Amino acid sequence: MIPVAFHPIYRHPLPEGHRFPMQKYELLPEQLLYEGTLSESDFFRPEPASLDDICTVHDPGYVEALCRVSIDPRDARKVGFPLSTELVERERRITQGTIEGSLKALETGIAFNIAGGTHHAYRAHGEAFCLLNDQAVAAQYLLDRGKASNILIVDLDVHQGNGTASIFSGRDDVFTFSMHGRSNYPFKKEQSHLDIALEDGTDDATYLNTLQDTLPELLRKIAPDFVFYLAGVDILATDKLGKLGCTLEGCRQRDRFVLRLCREIGVPVQCSMGGGYSPDIRTIIEAHANTYREAVSLYR
Repeated sequence: MIPVAFHPIYRHPLPEGHRFPMQKYELLPEQLLYEGTLSESDFFRPEPASLDDICTVHDPGYVEALCRVSIDPRDARKVGFPLSTELVERERRITQGTIEGSLKALETGIAFNIAGGTHHAYRAHGEAFCLLNDQAVAAQYLLDRGKASNILIVDLDVHQGNGTASIFSGRDDVFTFSMHGRSNYPFKKEQSHLDIALEDGTDDATYLNTLQDTLPELLRKIAPDFVFYLAGVDILATDKLGKLGCTLEGCRQRDRFVLRLCREIGVPVQCSMGGGYSPDIRTIIEAHANTYREAVSLYR
């Protein structure tokens, strides 16, 4: 079994520019079920995360204002989505999906969240379509309950995990590693424990060689007892919001490499999907589905 958190589809009206990216959260599970990569029994539907759990990494005042849909208008503009109670609830469910997924990964070796990877959410504000930082909340949840003591966050979205880096700045129990596009958003980067900024147009060979030169040594040095993996597919050359030059096969090899390393050393891994904004929805679905296909080949 490979546990996968699945969430109610967000039906609240969105501006035209925001509707397309949301389609993948409905189409990806359908594709994985249709091709037999996953079965219905693999999926679970989380309830909203508790406010107490959320507030272990987020400012209580921000969380309260978020739940009342009354955050500062300037902060609301940074989010990019029109705020609503439905959107906040969905973000809480996504966060709980990552919490529960991390617990399930302790048993199965790996777990997924169909959504998640909301790494631009800071302690006291959200931005860039991220309200709550799902992997940060889940990491703190594991630490607080003695389920893990030395966590590595591997963020391979094309955008730096600035919110995650800020939340865990100065900490030695959570190591943040972000490999991202140098000239992509955010234009003012935070300082992760380890940042690798890639040049525009970086191809498969350069990307994979850089990762292969970095991650095995990092795993050896950090010796984590849990890994959170943000598997954004916006590293593709076709991505509208990315500037790298990777192919579908290169993205697939990236996922195979990361998951194989985690499998070989026996460290549990929770995967959140992160970004993907290619013009053709089929490209997005294929890239994300490849991550699951690789997991199934390794863990089943």
